[in-house]
Amino acid sequence: MEPSQTATGSPSSPPRAGQTAPGFALPNQHGELIESRSLGEQAYFLVFYPFAFSAVCGSELEELEEVREEFAARNIRIMGVSVDHKYALRIYADQARFGFDLLADFWPHGAVASSYGAFNFESGAATRHTFLIAEGRVVDSFSSPIHQARAIARYREAMDLLT
Repeated sequence: MEPSQTATGSPSSPPRAGQTAPGFALPNQHGELIESRSLGEQAYFLVFYPFAFSAVCGSELEELEEVREEFAARNIRIMGVSVDHKYALRIYADQARFGFDLLADFWPHGAVASSYGAFNFESGAATRHTFLIAEGRVVDSFSSPIHQARAIARYREAMDLLT
């Protein structure tokens, strides 16, 4: 995957395993501010995806909803991140009945995705990149092409790195 560019146009590479995860403070679909620093030691998947209501994104997030309880049993939270506005994410989450947070990286447009090397400036959307973060550090990351969902098996492989 090509590194994305920062808002200034310089390349930004995704943080690697063992590196400190970039901080963030984004509203979820309910307008609640979710801050990485307040997550403490809790492990979480930060799942960047291009857009709400798109076919591949919808099926991929629906699969994550199906395994959400399994991940929660291992004390791992799921948070989806797109450049959509929180109001669009609210309707999307309500219609799909997602039980996890969808975070709005709306403004500055894609700033958090960019800090993770997960933003495509040509399309103006996040790329399909997932980061498993624990204790403020990247444990693992993986991605897939824009038209291909990430496999749930890959999430499980990442979770196994925590034990």
